[in-house]
Amino acid sequence: MSERAHARRAVEWPTLALMAACYGIWVIALFFLTLVWLPLAISVTVAAVALHSSLTHEALHGHPFRDARLNQACVFPCLGLFIPYRRFRDLHLAHHQDAILTDPYDDPETNYLDPAVWANLPGPVQWLLRINNTLAGRMLLGPAISLGCLVQEDMRVIRTGEIQVRQAWAAHALGLVPVLGLILWSPMPVWSYLMAAYGGFSILKIRTFLEHRAHERACGRTVVIEDRGPLAFLFLNNNLHAVHHRHPGVAWYQLPRLFTDNRDSYLGRNGHYYYRSYREIFAHHFLSAKDPVAHPIWEKAYRQEPAE
Repeated sequence: MSERAHARRAVEWPTLALMAACYGIWVIALFFLTLVWLPLAISVTVAAVALHSSLTHEALHGHPFRDARLNQACVFPCLGLFIPYRRFRDLHLAHHQDAILTDPYDDPETNYLDPAVWANLPGPVQWLLRINNTLAGRMLLGPAISLGCLVQEDMRVIRTGEIQVRQAWAAHALGLVPVLGLILWSPMPVWSYLMAAYGGFSILKIRTFLEHRAHERACGRTVVIEDRGPLAFLFLNNNLHAVHHRHPGVAWYQLPRLFTDNRDSYLGRNGHYYYRSYREIFAHHFLSAKDPVAHPIWEKAYRQEPAE
């Protein structure tokens, strides 16, 4: 079944309503829950930041409007503070070329490294990246590592005169103005909001932790996590990641039905790269890595056999 089976409406009201709810909950956490109990306000803000990032993912894939400019306007205020929308958009859409998934050089969202690069890293860096390959490490260190790598690379390309990257960061700074203004006006301390923003990023690292694996076949690289709990909601059903990659234009609220109607087909196609729930992932990988940092089949998968 393709995107054509899910007719696009001029306005996807479920997504637009959820965006409004997300901003409303964020304001409630800042101005009201902070006065009730700060830890509660921080927790709700973490959830709002994670949900906003998932809505940002929906926006760059063409939701809730057909006009990309309207979609960008919907997520213009960056509640998560750290990642420019335009950089996320460009890098993520580049990642959606399934033939290059997990390639250390061509996939901008992979955590795998070229084995030769890995072998030449200093011991302390290898140790840090091994920790980052456990779920606990990814949640604790992953946001800082990802942001540090992004800033380092973007500053490098900006120095070479890359105008689009410079413009992306300039637009991001502009989008931070209303967010920082409300934070400073609210009773929530700035330090606690920074904790919440990092926490929201950390929650998202649960989703991205094992979305893709090293596999010779492109269609076997993307996971299905058949979870219907609170994390699946915060991730807007992107835990059904193989379905999303197969149909990137389908809205979040349509993915579960699409998977249910074609379950055997998706699991057959992705080589049964499958988990029942996030509970299972925590049980198996919280303190143990799911795979090595060095890409285990890089030469075989990307240099000899064409990907599907």
